[in-house]
Amino acid sequence: MKALTYHGTKDVRVDNVPDPTIQEPDDLLLRITATAICGSDLHLYHGKVPETLPGDILGHEFMGIVEDVGPEVRHIAPGDRVVIPFVIACGQCYFCVKNLFSACETTNEGRGAIMNKKGIPPAAALFGFSHLYGGVPGGQAEFVRVPKANVGPLKIPHGLEDERVLFLSDILPTGYQAVLNAGVGPGSTLAIFGAGPVGLMSAACARMLGAETIFMVDRFDYRLEFAKEAYGVIPINYEIGDDAAERIVEQTGGRGVDATIDAVGFEAHGSATETVLSTLKLEGSSGKAIRQCIAAVRRGGTISVPGIYTGFIHGFLFGDIFEKGLTIKAGQTHVQRFLPELLNFIQEGRLHPDIIISHRMALDEAAQAYHMFDQKHDACRKVVLTP
Repeated sequence: MKALTYHGTKDVRVDNVPDPTIQEPDDLLLRITATAICGSDLHLYHGKVPETLPGDILGHEFMGIVEDVGPEVRHIAPGDRVVIPFVIACGQCYFCVKNLFSACETTNEGRGAIMNKKGIPPAAALFGFSHLYGGVPGGQAEFVRVPKANVGPLKIPHGLEDERVLFLSDILPTGYQAVLNAGVGPGSTLAIFGAGPVGLMSAACARMLGAETIFMVDRFDYRLEFAKEAYGVIPINYEIGDDAAERIVEQTGGRGVDATIDAVGFEAHGSATETVLSTLKLEGSSGKAIRQCIAAVRRGGTISVPGIYTGFIHGFLFGDIFEKGLTIKAGQTHVQRFLPELLNFIQEGRLHPDIIISHRMALDEAAQAYHMFDQKHDACRKVVLTP
């Protein structure tokens, strides 16, 4: 089959690789009908995620038609059309029972990314996301093996096109969890840092839940303009004018917003010092976005972090967190937990995640698509690939 494989920093290629097969009794084999490039795929593309190896198949946002199932798979059969969560969870361990699926203790044979690990098991395996998270082949391919098929794959009703539901695999539940973690509700004020796909889904979900005022901070005007038109955000280009957090505080009467969402993560466009420290491996992440979140939120407010972070952060300003009495909620998305209600929101017309798609390309064009998405060429917001 054809699949998009990693060959080094900014070097991905569509190769011919062996077809996947059923390996465990609760596996299913999926023929991909749609897959997408996620912002977190760019961390891999940039060579920033350890243990991403040449030949690894990338991609964790995908859906398709079930080709075959193992003998222990229940409720799903060949011919079913399903969306696959990017988190692989067993459904039975301590954390899965608590609906904390991304903390599953049993599916990841890798180390995980915790630095001060002690004896804590790694978090759940992820599709197409380095051997730290299991080295499970991803879905930017013609076919994929899906482990733990009794936990997560969501059957899609007839009449819903792929593009309307594809983002249930990751960015829609990630944005939804981000706004729930932020405590967004009717009348809330919110600032979202990052107008990429997760930031846009956060804005969509916040507006659905009744947020009154949403600021959105980014450096690409085309993304900010889209967010303004689609979700009624107040756009702030942080490369123009004064400090973005200061402008947010000024526009909220000197108090700050109820909550902030960091939808950027560890590759935030930061200071020259942080760039040097990251290059020298003296820290793992840029702290620019999280510092802005701390500065823009009111006392007693909440910071929600769906953006990925690794290792140390320069200038974390924990004293400001204490002095302002802030709550921080972060982590990978418990995708399986949110799928039924999000599917209902789509069916009811309350969410339209497909409007963020800017480019539709063939899987054969995946390398060009990565370059375009990375460089923000042609006003690229989100790319969907079809085999």
